[in-house]
Amino acid sequence: MKHLVAPSLLAADFLHLKEDIEMVNESSADWLHMDIMDGVFVPNISFGFPILEVVNAVSKKPMDVHLMIVEPQKFVKEIAATGAYMMNVHYEACTHLHRVIGAIKDAGMKAAVTLNPHTPVLLLEDIIQDLDMVLLMSVNPGFGGQKFIEHSVEKTAALKKMITDRELKTLIEVDGGINLETGKRLLKAGADVLVAGNAVFKAKDPKQMIDELKKL
Repeated sequence: MKHLVAPSLLAADFLHLKEDIEMVNESSADWLHMDIMDGVFVPNISFGFPILEVVNAVSKKPMDVHLMIVEPQKFVKEIAATGAYMMNVHYEACTHLHRVIGAIKDAGMKAAVTLNPHTPVLLLEDIIQDLDMVLLMSVNPGFGGQKFIEHSVEKTAALKKMITDRELKTLIEVDGGINLETGKRLLKAGADVLVAGNAVFKAKDPKQMIDELKKL
């Protein structure tokens, strides 16, 4: 499978959000990545359900919703109602992860689990077969524009081995500090989906940058 690119709307110009979404619509991007932050699980607040709803009304790309919040299981139905394609929940935020994954799928969405930089992939051994995707954070979640954590490449390779050894189709997504250089290394290590924020929306030509990420 050719790798996917998911621009992160958190890095967009919120004063001209519709224009930035339309740019993504016209680009070769595959998904639109949405970061929901609550100021508790991570030290920042982003946006909530009303934004997801209006974005979904304009976006032609499937919404990949990443919940950086406590108790994400409380909002499965609300996320599904916004039209989300993929719902990402953090391993660190879910006491009963298997139950949450089941609820996400029952609501008609694809289910993904996110790991913070310090969380080892081996903790997914008993749940990996139930996941559509694993999102590896290659920066500490909460803010865009952070420096890429180098260990993320090795971590991606370890997760890919776990998936391959079990003959699963689980995708690997990586988010944080993604650019043409880090993206290339992550894809070589086994990543399937690249989330790019500043690399896309701060570029002189965002559409061209998306094309370049797709061609890696």
